[in-house]
Amino acid sequence: MLIVDDSALVRQLLSKMLSSAPGIEVVGTASDAYVAREKIKALNPDVLTLDVEMPKMDGVTFLRNLMRLRPMPVVMVSSLTEHGADITLEALEIGAFDYLPKPKIDVAATLVEYRNQLIEKIRGAAQARVRALVVSGAIQAPVVARQGVDSILPQARPKHFRTTDRVIAIGASTGGTEAIKAVLSAFPPDTPGVMIAQHIPKAFSTPFAKRMNANSRMAVCEAEDGQQVLPGHVYIAPGDRHLLLERDGARYVCRLDDGTPVNRHKPSVDVLFRSVAQQAGRNAIGVILTGMGKDGAIGLRDMREAGAPTIAQDEATSVVWGMPGEAVAIGAAEHVLPLGDISEFVLRLAAEDETSRAVGQ
Repeated sequence: MLIVDDSALVRQLLSKMLSSAPGIEVVGTASDAYVAREKIKALNPDVLTLDVEMPKMDGVTFLRNLMRLRPMPVVMVSSLTEHGADITLEALEIGAFDYLPKPKIDVAATLVEYRNQLIEKIRGAAQARVRALVVSGAIQAPVVARQGVDSILPQARPKHFRTTDRVIAIGASTGGTEAIKAVLSAFPPDTPGVMIAQHIPKAFSTPFAKRMNANSRMAVCEAEDGQQVLPGHVYIAPGDRHLLLERDGARYVCRLDDGTPVNRHKPSVDVLFRSVAQQAGRNAIGVILTGMGKDGAIGLRDMREAGAPTIAQDEATSVVWGMPGEAVAIGAAEHVLPLGDISEFVLRLAAEDETSRAVGQ
């Protein structure tokens, strides 16, 4: 590990946290990008933590040079502000593996939880597939007590409606911001409504939705409670709410839920997928993309059992094959595809009529 931060206190704190973890060695620290450049040459670290805002050269500029000349896993350390969110999302587009907020040094009770998040992300980064100026990471919600999807939405028989409406449900975590962009950018403006659960904090979900809107021919927004799900529109779960699908008469609507985190996340992919399984059944398509952990695998299985086609991103194109890998392991994924093939395949499925899809099951 090499820690790059202009704050001596933060450098000391991160060093102490990481040095206490088995299998992690902090080989050095740097106060700015120029010192970091020399230490990378001398120490050859496996993983880097990088401050977003630094003197002399900002973290994004340094990252861009790093990913071009010496690609390596980088975890960005940023403030939870709108400005910090925009910069961090740009860093993820450039190739950062993941993100972590600045530690709240004055709140001792949160440091144990912060340490666990930090170690988890660093270990994930050490195993990540880094592709120069292409690979990116997702932003994960704070780690909290693990709860199952039943705590928000108990299992129930799926509803079957006489309708041709389609709903596409997508879930992702680490690496998901760029994977989602790749999928959405290939969808035409008449694509069925898309609902997305991406592990992301509240401060980042609105800027993320805006970035996706700028890179998509569909209209992308942060989902609102009661909002109708329409073709040509994408609804991204707010960073502090679960996103669910609900049938309201002859239409689908978004529902937001402020319940407990599921699989340590809010929004949870399992919650979205299960609601889609129950409310849309075979009229839906489920897609699980790159991410650490297991969130979404059970929900994707619910969708498959309800008659919906289900897709998992393959290992070779995933930054972390945790969530899609678990979905494959439990038989939730009917199809396993490279990221570049997913959009076209989803559009093909969406174009099929209900009868032909039922015959093909």
